[in-house]
Amino acid sequence: MRCQRLSVESFITLGCLLTLLFATSFALAEETVDDLLRQAATAAQRNESDKAADLLGRVIALDGKNSVAYYLRGREYFCLGKIKESLADFDKHVQLSPEAASRQWERGITCYYAGEFEKGAKQFELYQTYHNQDVENSTWRYLCLARQAGVEKARETMLPIENDARVPMMQIYDLYRGKLKPADVLAAAEAGNPSREALTSRLFYAHLYIGLWHEAAGEKNKAREHILEAEKHKIGHYMWDVAHVHADRLKTEEKK
Repeated sequence: MRCQRLSVESFITLGCLLTLLFATSFALAEETVDDLLRQAATAAQRNESDKAADLLGRVIALDGKNSVAYYLRGREYFCLGKIKESLADFDKHVQLSPEAASRQWERGITCYYAGEFEKGAKQFELYQTYHNQDVENSTWRYLCLARQAGVEKARETMLPIENDARVPMMQIYDLYRGKLKPADVLAAAEAGNPSREALTSRLFYAHLYIGLWHEAAGEKNKAREHILEAEKHKIGHYMWDVAHVHADRLKTEEKK
């Protein structure tokens, strides 16, 4: 067949059609990304981390610069115990959205479990510039530094916290500073006749951070006891996933 030249009118018409097709395809891709993100959020809420990670992977396949998808998948990979993959995704998120770097406390925790203690300490120092009254941030930096330079150095250079209103956070802070004992933290958690839900939350955090404190001191048996106890006090927060991942690692080590 011979190729006929298009008239100006036909060329303009074809151009309009192609523009419309491109715009429609782009809109469909955007709609698909949004739908996948919604599905991933639902799966995460149902603790279906495998499904959520897969859906977020499909988002990334469609849009490799979607930093939120990397951040969310980093969380789900951590919940699955895929620490290396989690850190890679958090790093990619920070690379794509450097303005979000100071908020990435989850990245700092993943660094700790990946053995990237210097990197983790720096992340928590950065987070301090975003939120300077979070005891957990100070304790995780302590934990990273303790693995590098020892407990004494970590205690001497703790990030200052003056008013974390959550019970028993200030007692946890004083435990890490060497001012209180684990029994004092537990007593504070149980004080004041809290509701069942409040008590569950208080005991979770108390046992988690007592366990991590013992671990930093090299007291493995006591650390294991409190970490496993923390896992029993289930709360609807990412920190429970941290305790669960830690407990799984302890159980795996015990089997070996």
